[in-house]
Amino acid sequence: MVDFTQVSATPSPDLLTPDNAVMLFVDHQPQMFFGTGSGDRTAIINATVGLAKAAKAFDVPTVLTTVASESFSGPLLPQLAAVFPKAEILDRTSMNAWEDEAVVEAVKATGRGKIVIAGLWTEVCLVLPVLSMISQGYEVYVVADASGGVSPKAHEHAVQRMAQAGAVPVTWLQVLLELQRDWARTETYGAVTEIVKEHADAYGLGVVYAQAVIGEHAAG
Repeated sequence: MVDFTQVSATPSPDLLTPDNAVMLFVDHQPQMFFGTGSGDRTAIINATVGLAKAAKAFDVPTVLTTVASESFSGPLLPQLAAVFPKAEILDRTSMNAWEDEAVVEAVKATGRGKIVIAGLWTEVCLVLPVLSMISQGYEVYVVADASGGVSPKAHEHAVQRMAQAGAVPVTWLQVLLELQRDWARTETYGAVTEIVKEHADAYGLGVVYAQAVIGEHAAG
């Protein structure tokens, strides 16, 4: 039974914060996009870049990884690479990124227990590391709209499999707003509203309208 005398206006430890999360982008590469058929590729790219900008705005440690970039899949998505121009991109041969020592060490080095992950394809290069990370005690948040599979069913069933194992499906905008959480946080307010305007479709247009009609500090 809940002791309501202990209830207070404090954040839940389950929430993502800039201090407890690390972001992992897996295989957002041309060849992987060619085979993606679960949704509009442009929308997936938009969500991926929006998520990346969220990580940068809140200074969340970010790990970028590719698979067989020189022999099959091609370079990291240019729009994603542009968000982190100085970042090291970890190339692998394994489909499961969590079987690559460099990737594991990069995530471990952040000291964060909550992993926010997006990638292509959902049913292979996302499922495999997610299940591996969960088995080792990490809390994993799968950004479904910044990920894609070879078909709608492949993507849907992969998300279901990860959720059944304990992963939490989220969207890129959900992650952005969870990191902000309070519009009074002026140090990130401007960056967040710019990301919303650039990548959040109708919501972004709403912010543009509100700022034009109400004023510079309209959001939410």
